Amino acid sequence: MADATTAAKERVDRALAALERRILDLKARPASAPPIGDDDLFAPNGDPRDAARIAELETAGREASEALARAAESLRDLIEEAA
Repeated sequence: MADATTAAKERVDRALAALERRILDLKARPASAPPIGDDDLFAPNGDPRDAARIAELETAGREASEALARAAESLRDLIEEAA
């Protein structure tokens, strides 16, 4: 289970890093620069790999959410034991 959680966290971290890089790239462009065709970060661009990427991100999000829920429950248990 820890391996799945670690893998999910790594996928989320990679996705966030890629998103941050893309945002920085877009912010660095001067206002007078011509628009970029793919400047909508969340719009599919017709690439067949989009569906796979979206599915992977959704899976990583679900796994991360489940891991956080388990961690929160563990913390609640520890707090109850300490009280």
